[in-house]
Amino acid sequence: MSELQINTTQNVKIKFTAAGVGERLVAYFIDSAIKVGYLMLVAKLFGAFDGMDSWSNIAINTVLSFPVMFYTLALETILDGQTVGKKALKIRVAKIDGFQAAFSDYVVRWFFRIVDIYCLGIGFFVIIFNKKQQRIGDMASGTGVITLRDKVNINHTILEKLQDDYKPTYPNVIKLSDNDARIIKDTFTTARAAKDYATLIKLREKLVEVVGIKTIVQRTDMEFIDVILKDYNYYTQDM
Repeated sequence: MSELQINTTQNVKIKFTAAGVGERLVAYFIDSAIKVGYLMLVAKLFGAFDGMDSWSNIAINTVLSFPVMFYTLALETILDGQTVGKKALKIRVAKIDGFQAAFSDYVVRWFFRIVDIYCLGIGFFVIIFNKKQQRIGDMASGTGVITLRDKVNINHTILEKLQDDYKPTYPNVIKLSDNDARIIKDTFTTARAAKDYATLIKLREKLVEVVGIKTIVQRTDMEFIDVILKDYNYYTQDM
């Protein structure tokens, strides 16, 4: 499957797996089945309006068809880039620039369905031959459809969760680079999970040497390295 690289607002590059054409088709059929089911229910209940004039019937038909017309746009907006079908397949619309997709992005994708889906299904062929597996609506809105099975989260990046009132301890961490921080976090995460205390000791000693720390405040190596990563994120988050 193709990879879709998203540049976050913190200039961290995260690689997601782009949803394949098969997954997107199944999601589309699930959503279509819901729409057809709704229309069948409406058609069954619509017999109550048989005695009305043609203009009234047209008006009622138009109003009742709104949920089908705006199904994708409404759900993607409300469910953060997902419809019922996408949620079932664990895929989601995401902005490639790392920002949260806005209502205008969903509108552009929804509008281009006219070409992608209803014009001989051209979007299907565009996805197949597009490296990022985007349809025309995706390219126009700067979005892509990613699979959530990767479970990529903040723990896969150099970012650390910080409290609003967080106070840093070691200002010299700015001597580190983003690449240094990634290596430190990867090594720390692996060693902590394996309870590899020898590696944690070596990592702490190296950090003390490189950063130039004279006094360690924390009681354990794990607490110390965790603070180093948080401090680095604190001082570099606005760079």
